[in-house]
Amino acid sequence: MRHFFYVHGFGSSPESSKARFLRARLAQHSQTLWCPDLNCPDFSTLTVSRMIAAVTRDIEQLPPAPIVLIGSSLGGLVALHLADRWGMAADPGDARARGWPIDRLVLFAPAVDFAPSHGRRLGDEGLALWRRTDRLEVFHHADMINRPVGFALHLDALQYDSSSTSVTVPILIFHGRGDQVVDPAAVESFADGRDNVTLRMLDDDHQLLKSLDGIWEEVAAFLGIEQA
Repeated sequence: MRHFFYVHGFGSSPESSKARFLRARLAQHSQTLWCPDLNCPDFSTLTVSRMIAAVTRDIEQLPPAPIVLIGSSLGGLVALHLADRWGMAADPGDARARGWPIDRLVLFAPAVDFAPSHGRRLGDEGLALWRRTDRLEVFHHADMINRPVGFALHLDALQYDSSSTSVTVPILIFHGRGDQVVDPAAVESFADGRDNVTLRMLDDDHQLLKSLDGIWEEVAAFLGIEQA
């Protein structure tokens, strides 16, 4: 038995297109996809640390079993750093190592340089305005409206340096060559030299919706799920 956790992205929800797609595919194999709503309790106070803590709490509510983390965009960053911190904390006497070992990671367009990329996109003036007002309006895809998020998101995200992570379990990454949200070069740089990482570059954009059928075939093989 394994537990499958989907970590949705920034301005997304458990009902995103990829979450629904994967939930349906896993259900065909009698598997449940757990997908916490990481907007709660309030999108405006969102931080990476809060997302990691929320997924951790939900994992530890389930019966002990290996964990497969599936993360999209910012959720990919969260999955990566959760696995990194989980692994660093684990020792033979650690309950997490005994009960919920993280088995594999599947990442969709992971925002491995989330804070630096936001800084470049907003520029010094934009960051200063965000800091001063503690408010940045972003489009929330689940609600289809702009919603504000506080500057704590940026400050908190700065501590998560993906290049310094040392996750050793197998990682499968899918990224679109036409991604205009997460720089493909940043993901290629992250994957380069990591023997446990397989990177699939696809002719798609950030959402990867055109590639879902092919992605599922590769994910199923990666996870050892028998196809009918």
